[in-house]
Amino acid sequence: MMTDVAEQSGGLARNHDRADTGPTAAATARTGTGDSAAAERIVAIRERIDEIDRTIIALWQERAALSQEVGATRLASGGTRLVLSREREILERFRQALGADGTQLALLLLRAGRGPL
Repeated sequence: MMTDVAEQSGGLARNHDRADTGPTAAATARTGTGDSAAAERIVAIRERIDEIDRTIIALWQERAALSQEVGATRLASGGTRLVLSREREILERFRQALGADGTQLALLLLRAGRGPL
């Protein structure tokens, strides 16, 4: 799959080197459409997506730090490294809300907070 991305990127770079360098070509390259109204809408939607991404990243980092603090507190008090029932609860919550992708997301969140098993 990485090869596909590299090939696509190479293709885009080669296409960009052509004489098509006007405003319409730039908008098409940036948004995938030459329709100016659609391009404006795409730019606005992408701005919101970028805001959401920044929020997700900040929340991810905060969650990981809190989870690490829980683990350190538990270990310092003589507790176990993991509480599997808690991890199952989190996995199930994400699975119910988001399906199979939710399970994968929850596994990544859990790993970020406790490290690999």
